[in-house]
Amino acid sequence: MGIDPGAGRWLKEAGPAGAVRIRSKMARAVELATVLGNDRVDQALGLAATAGRFADDDLLSILGHIADSKPADEVVRADEAHSVQNGTIGWQALGIRPDTPPTRTS
Repeated sequence: MGIDPGAGRWLKEAGPAGAVRIRSKMARAVELATVLGNDRVDQALGLAATAGRFADDDLLSILGHIADSKPADEVVRADEAHSVQNGTIGWQALGIRPDTPPTRTS
């Protein structure tokens, strides 16, 4: 039996990224695959490799995110229509002292 693509990508990226305890992390991935299924864990390993996430709990965190997330075709990507940027309405009061009454213009 060969290594699935996500696991292979994780292994290729982990060493150059300076990941430690690679053997124990892969053993944990095998344990998780027994419970959650090979496909799901392989997907999470591939995402971890792409994101450069090789810490102890990163795989478990990514698996939790996958379980809680919408399918890929329903994910909203940040763009001009769906921005996560805060608005600028709060800047209107910038420079105005709260104890100064508004000025009238005639």
